[in-house]
Amino acid sequence: MFAFGTWLPVFQFRGHQGAVRGLTASTDGRILVSCGTDCTVRLWNVPLATVTDSDDSSDNSVKPLAVYVLVIPLLLKYDVLRHFVSFYYKPNYSSPFFRAVDHQWNGDLFATAGAQVDIWDHNRSQPVNSFEWGKDTVISVRFNPGEPNVLATSARMNKCSKPCKLPGEVSRAEQAMSWETAYGHRTKTNSIAWNPMEPMNFTAANEDCSCYSYDARKLDEARCVHKDHVSAVMDIDYSPTGREFVTGSYDRTVRIFQFNAGHSREVYHTKRMQSCDGSYVISGSDDTNLRIWKAKASEQLGVLLPRERRNQEYLEAVKNRYKHLPEVKRIVRHRHLPKPIYKASALRRIMTEAERKKEERRRAHSAPGSMPRVPLRKKRIIKEIE
Repeated sequence: MFAFGTWLPVFQFRGHQGAVRGLTASTDGRILVSCGTDCTVRLWNVPLATVTDSDDSSDNSVKPLAVYVLVIPLLLKYDVLRHFVSFYYKPNYSSPFFRAVDHQWNGDLFATAGAQVDIWDHNRSQPVNSFEWGKDTVISVRFNPGEPNVLATSARMNKCSKPCKLPGEVSRAEQAMSWETAYGHRTKTNSIAWNPMEPMNFTAANEDCSCYSYDARKLDEARCVHKDHVSAVMDIDYSPTGREFVTGSYDRTVRIFQFNAGHSREVYHTKRMQSCDGSYVISGSDDTNLRIWKAKASEQLGVLLPRERRNQEYLEAVKNRYKHLPEVKRIVRHRHLPKPIYKASALRRIMTEAERKKEERRRAHSAPGSMPRVPLRKKRIIKEIE
C-alpha cells in the first residue's frame, strides 16, 4: 500500500506464494481481500496510517485476518503448499486457482471467480453460496452498487449445461437463489464494471477491441458501443461520478470514454482505474511500474486563484459553444498517437469498411428480405437465456 502524495510504501501485505490475480476493498476501506495463483483467498485488515509510517524503515508488513483455501489434489505433492491445504472445502478440478474477487458494497460478503462463483462471509471458512454455469471458467465478477445481492460475471464459454450451446462469451447478472440471466457474446468479455450512479447499467470490456454498455433489464441489445481501441480491451472501471469510464487495452493505451459516447475523449499511451474524485487515473503495467495521470491532461494542478478559475471556465464555455464547427472539432479531437497504434487504427478502418462493403454486396445479390440489416448493438449478441 502506497501513500498518494509521496508514493512510498506504507504497508506490505505478505502471504501469497504466487501471483496475486485479484484485489478488492470494502466500502469503508478497512478490509482488503486478495486472491492468487496459490489457490488461496486472504482477508486483510488495513491499519490506520500515520505520518511516520512511510518514513519508518522497520518491517511494516501486515498479517492476514483469515485464509480461505481451494483444495486441489495436485497441491498435495508440493511441500511448500502443504500447509495451505484444507479438507473442508470441496475439490474442484476445473480451475487450479481463483481468478478474480470483489467485495459487496454494503455488507460482509465477497465473491470469488474461478471454476465457479463462490460467495464468502468474513466470519465463515466455507462459501455460503456457489454458482456454476456448466463447466465454464469465470474470469471476472462485480457486485452491483445499488442491489447488494446482485452481481455480474463474465466467463470463457467452453461448454454450457443448458439445452443450447452458446459459442463465445457469457455474462450474467445473478441474485442469490432468486434469478439469473445470461447472454451469449461472440467474443470473450474480459471485465465488467457497473455504473455507480445508474446501477441498472454496466459496461463490458470485450476482446473485439470495443466496449459494450448494457441495461441489465434488457440484455438483447447494447445501449452503446464504445470504439477506438485497436486490440483487446483488458480492463475497465467507472468514475465515481458515473459520467465516464476508463479502459486499458492490449494495444498499450488507456482511454477515457463518456458513458454515452461511442468514441474516447482522451487517450494515454505509455508503457488506468479512476481515483476517488475522478481527477486522476492510476495504471499498472507489466514493467512493474504504477503511473498516475490527470483525467484532464490540460488541467492545471495546484490551488487556482479566482481570476484563473474564471478564465478556465470561460475558455471551456467557448469550446463547448463552438465545438460543432469543423475547425474547432478537429482541434479538440486531435491526439498524437504512436506510429504502431496510428497504423493499426488505419488498418482496422480499412478492414471494417471492407466488411461493410462485402455485406452490402451480399445483400444486393440475395433475395429481398433474406438478409435483414442488424445494428451493431445487436450483431455481437447471440442469445439471451433466463
